[in-house]
Amino acid sequence: QAHLIESGGGSVQAGGSLKLSCAVAGYSFSGYCMGWFRQAPGKEREGIAAIKTDNTTTYKDSVKGRFTISTDNAKNTLYLQMNSLKPEDTAMYYCAARLPCPKGGVWPGPLYWGQGTQVTVSS
Repeated sequence: QAHLIESGGGSVQAGGSLKLSCAVAGYSFSGYCMGWFRQAPGKEREGIAAIKTDNTTTYKDSVKGRFTISTDNAKNTLYLQMNSLKPEDTAMYYCAARLPCPKGGVWPGPLYWGQGTQVTVSS
């Protein structure tokens, strides 16, 4: 059973930056993607960034060019660097492991979820 623990969320003004971290225990990053999802109040959870074992990345259009997903395999940690944040980025952000890699804009659900970390962007 994997355990994913996110950190790094918080409140920031529009245009600011945050870096989310996800410490992964009990799961080895292989064969599937790892990723980040988010869920805003009243909206469905959406996939926003995914990374394969070969470091190929996929991003939702709304975050492309502003967010960067990366891993530190030695630390078994997943990151999401978020720059140029906008109020519409306000959401609970979730780390995801054993994620079938997204294709054609379709983001399957992962096997493992973190508990989430809140990001709030004020205008």
